[in-house]
Amino acid sequence: MADVESKLQQDITPAPDADALFGPVASELVRYLASIAMTAAATVVAVGVETKVTIPNLSLVFVVPVIIAGVSLGLGPSLCSAILGALAFNFFLTEPRYSLAVDDPSNIWAIGLLLVVGLIVSGVAFTSRQRAIEAARLRRQATVLQSYSRDVVAADNTNTIVSITSQALATLFRVPVVVMLVTEGRVVSFEQVGDAEPQEAELEAARSALATGTVMRSDVYPNLASRFDFWPVPTAEGPNAVIGLAFDPDERPAAPDTLVNIVVRVLALVLDRQHARG
Repeated sequence: MADVESKLQQDITPAPDADALFGPVASELVRYLASIAMTAAATVVAVGVETKVTIPNLSLVFVVPVIIAGVSLGLGPSLCSAILGALAFNFFLTEPRYSLAVDDPSNIWAIGLLLVVGLIVSGVAFTSRQRAIEAARLRRQATVLQSYSRDVVAADNTNTIVSITSQALATLFRVPVVVMLVTEGRVVSFEQVGDAEPQEAELEAARSALATGTVMRSDVYPNLASRFDFWPVPTAEGPNAVIGLAFDPDERPAAPDTLVNIVVRVLALVLDRQHARG
């Protein structure tokens, strides 16, 4: 059993999402400081080049940190780079120097155009980043489900099946998970991942999910005291099961049922097959 769980964890350990570039410990302040530092570096480059040679459209140097920030840091830091880039171009590279005043009307257009370009680039870069994150998330979920299906089918007893299922769900959603096998109203196997242990009110919600064959949502009447959403796993002949996921109310996924129902169907088939073997 331990070997199967270890193999499952190796197969389905997710790669870091693009959104976790700095990790959860780093605050938004770090992202903004990074965008400011990149804009400062672009300013140094632009001023250095401008003192050596005359290059048209030198303001485009300030678009580079906007793109980098949009792809790697997020929309806010990218917009910050766009605004700071326009201000730096005005302050250091237009007459009168070292002032935000503008003498030449053409420079007003140049600064305004730089800001508009920066804002557009910010939006495009951020959208591309979000699409990349979503694609990475879908790939991770597909890998988890493929590995789960392969390993749970290879399991040779119900305890291993329950353990593998709970680990896969915890990897999919990154929340506390419980999986219970129930025979004739009695829990015959129980596996918990995470620190949220079901209380009596939640066990009652799990029994209701099995009895009614419907999903029981947390914080919804009559399960106001439950922290878990429970999905029933009815089988044809084998022991029934209940899957519980303790979502954070502020970070509940939009549509968890799609993934959970895949696990429910696979688990039901495996439990029936295991019962037939027994």
